[in-house]
Amino acid sequence: MALLWLTSMIPQAKPPPCHESNKNCSSATSFQLFLLCSCFGLTSIGFGGITSSSLAFGADQLQKAGGHNNGRVLESYFSWYYALSTISVLIAYTCIVYAQESLGWQVGFGIPVMLMLLSTLSFSLASHLYFKLKAKSSLIVEMLQVAVASYRKRHIELSTERSKLLCHHHRGPSICLPSEKLRFLNKACIILDPEKDLTTDGTAADPWSLCTVNQVEDLKSILKVIPLWSAGMIMSVNNSQLSFSVLQAKSMNRKFGPNFEMPAGSCSMFAVVGAVLWIPFYLQVILPVASRILGRPVHLSTRERMGIGMALSFCRHDSGSNSGA
Repeated sequence: MALLWLTSMIPQAKPPPCHESNKNCSSATSFQLFLLCSCFGLTSIGFGGITSSSLAFGADQLQKAGGHNNGRVLESYFSWYYALSTISVLIAYTCIVYAQESLGWQVGFGIPVMLMLLSTLSFSLASHLYFKLKAKSSLIVEMLQVAVASYRKRHIELSTERSKLLCHHHRGPSICLPSEKLRFLNKACIILDPEKDLTTDGTAADPWSLCTVNQVEDLKSILKVIPLWSAGMIMSVNNSQLSFSVLQAKSMNRKFGPNFEMPAGSCSMFAVVGAVLWIPFYLQVILPVASRILGRPVHLSTRERMGIGMALSFCRHDSGSNSGA
């Protein structure tokens, strides 16, 4: 964000202004394009790092405070997390976009840079108060070990009687037997010869030939999430096409009164406002009323809500593409 701000502050970092009367406009140089693309690349990496870890990091703090995982508390946390994140987007669509339109890009880019700096400082100063989970080993390596071990034992026939399976697992509370889903991966945790496969302390002699039941179940969980990831990728492609809605807004009459015109970039705020209003309405109105009507607690699982949201999102994008055509 700081580099992107500098592209608006330093004249040599951007092409000279092109006026309507001047038809010989200068295009950006290779260095200017490289600097701009570098800004977008660094911003994307930072955005990916924040969005992929902040939600789980906050859940870890609740786990420490509560001492156990309360499903309803976590569900409420997830809902309000997205609500507050959406409110911040709403502020960006209104206040910051208006500053960019009225005060120029120098101020419009400078405000996010200052906000990011303050958030980074506040996060770092409170670092000693956070509950931090330390990974015992690399998750990627463990997943590869399961894949390699199951391939090496691909000729083994699994017994249909689960009581006869001799599986390798961690000491203490852990999963003793693998699940029946994706059974071909269960071969990775089967002990063929305890004297050869295990050491004296009970660990695997070769972790690339024998894995624990927990490792197998972790890989299964990741594989089962891949269809959801795939759907999320397509939705991210649609949601990232913000320029389409801005171009549509430019063709609209956005005047409110004689002296105010809404910036085209702020028109996306209506979708954000709908999301912000929907979450408390769902938690405080729909669920209590439905529970009172049916005479039992009504609760939609996360999967059901995601499915409904994807269906509505599909209808919205389909109607939007038809109107655009």
